[in-house]
Amino acid sequence: MTDSNDRYVKTGVFLAPFHPVRENPLLALERDMDLLVHLDKLNYHEAWIGEHHSAGYEIIACPEMFIAQAAERTRHIRLGTGVVSLPYHNPFTLAGRMQQLDYQTRGRAMFGVGPGSLVYDAEKMGMSAADQRRKLDESLDVLVELMAGNTVTKKTDWFDLREARLQLKSYSQPTMEMAVASARSPTGALQAGKHGIGMVSLGGTSDDALKAHAANWGVYEEAAQKNGKTADRRKWRIVTFAHVAETREQARADVAFGLKDFNRYFSEVATFPIIPPGIEADPADYLTASGLACIGTPEDCVRHFERLWVGSNGGLGGILLLAHNWADWAATQRSYELMARYVHPHFQRNANALRDWSYSDAASKYATAGAAMKAAVQAATEKYQAGKG
Repeated sequence: MTDSNDRYVKTGVFLAPFHPVRENPLLALERDMDLLVHLDKLNYHEAWIGEHHSAGYEIIACPEMFIAQAAERTRHIRLGTGVVSLPYHNPFTLAGRMQQLDYQTRGRAMFGVGPGSLVYDAEKMGMSAADQRRKLDESLDVLVELMAGNTVTKKTDWFDLREARLQLKSYSQPTMEMAVASARSPTGALQAGKHGIGMVSLGGTSDDALKAHAANWGVYEEAAQKNGKTADRRKWRIVTFAHVAETREQARADVAFGLKDFNRYFSEVATFPIIPPGIEADPADYLTASGLACIGTPEDCVRHFERLWVGSNGGLGGILLLAHNWADWAATQRSYELMARYVHPHFQRNANALRDWSYSDAASKYATAGAAMKAAVQAATEKYQAGKG
């Protein structure tokens, strides 16, 4: 495992996004954009934008469009599709759109893919949930070739490519960064390892979830080795929840704003409940006790992130916060700022280690340095007075 003074963990958000249906959708989307601008100024490394088409809560249907606009409003943060649901798209036209985005963002775009997790989307397209993971495999095999500039001829029961080849070479070299979403099943890990691309672990950060994620990284390593790829933990990200404030009491008060709406959506609509049915306690209590979330101070968040690092059983490349909108806008901005100021430095090669040494070094010499300075001032004063006569 990498020494804590040597590790560098990228930080970012996974933006579905989540917005209660009573809220003005235009203002909600604008606030999502404002969030990315805010994160860019705070030196977060990346943001992954989701694709959803139904259920009224996750309202970005085309992450590529959102990313293109965000690239104009930000300067440094990298912007990924988080994720494009591959069974919903012809791989040739999708590859062309992403290659164009690579140019428009000057290489800041990333290509995250998955099978599609919102069952209502697939249902509306007449698609069987049982086919989605197969279609992920078939599409990704083609996409990797197309993004590398190769020619593909392949026919399946849902696409037919005949000497398909993109018009543009990749702007990013050697190619655009890609990643596969991985929940509890090994599907995403198998595909990511097969192609040697990134993996984004979703599905919670309880102790059991962390064990499942670590096991999936083992699947990734096996698949990578089998296919002649190198397993690189820097390509692995884990998604978690966090909201911080100056005190634990303030953090709890902040999330009272939106946590009930969020929990209701995952209890009534989304088919993978964050909080299991029958839990009658305060949702914040369950989330923190289970390890799914940190709702507390920056110091609590350092411990939460450290737990993820240890639970990865060897280290990871990035920690992404699921952008949950539990708090109002002002408290949300403050939370991200506190994490950037006081949490991130611990996980980015101990950014303040040399500052700590320099401060301690100066403090250890304070008494003697002060005396020497006082003596020098006195000597200069006496010399001046002597010269004056």
